[in-house]
Amino acid sequence: MKRLLFLAFLAVSLVSCASSSKNTATLASNNNTNPTGSKLKIKIGNNSFTAILYDNPTATALKSLLPLTLNMVELNGNEKYVDLSRSLPTNASNPGIIQNGELMLYGSSTLVLFYKTFSTSYSYTKLGRIDDVTGLVAALGAGSVSVTFELE
Repeated sequence: MKRLLFLAFLAVSLVSCASSSKNTATLASNNNTNPTGSKLKIKIGNNSFTAILYDNPTATALKSLLPLTLNMVELNGNEKYVDLSRSLPTNASNPGIIQNGELMLYGSSTLVLFYKTFSTSYSYTKLGRIDDVTGLVAALGAGSVSVTFELE
């Protein structure tokens, strides 16, 4: 009887380890911030910026929605945001510091473009970042702004 219980325990442990390894691999791929090679063109008024998208399921799902022209709303003097029409896959984490030019997803459907560097306690899923942020603050201005996102 003890041997049967030991074998049952061993089987459950092995299945649990296999499941844990799979979940860890999935989380790692969802949190990948390596560039995909895909470039995103971001147009704000007469200004254009290029962003590199990361290699993760969230960025892939965003690409499937493009092109998009969105009215982004000002928040906190450091970001513009908009609620997308559908949810995207997420793997949020707290970056600690957000850099000027980062494009992230808050929750599962709020697209955020950051235009100032600051510390945060919030969690986001990383999508990509603008290569050269020169002129980004001026282009975004104060208040709401129309922003077009398209693959380059």
